Amino acid sequence: MAKVEIYTTQWCPYCNAAKALLEEKGVVYEEVDAEDPEVRSAMVERAQGRRTVPQIFIGTTHVGGYDDMAALDRRGQLDPLLAS
Repeated sequence: MAKVEIYTTQWCPYCNAAKALLEEKGVVYEEVDAEDPEVRSAMVERAQGRRTVPQIFIGTTHVGGYDDMAALDRRGQLDPLLAS
């Protein structure tokens, strides 16, 4: 199973939705607190300028935010990515 990293903040409803979707699928993920300015800066660089949370990475693939991940799931493309 691919390593999953999700940059979040404590009060972000989209972060909670993303974590819930991953938990539904039984995915273990690493949550990274993006409230720390240094971490947030690293996230923005890694996410090619995207500043919003969550930012989700599966393996070496930058998925994007919750809406992006949910769209992958609806198209049947999330499970294969998680399994890679």
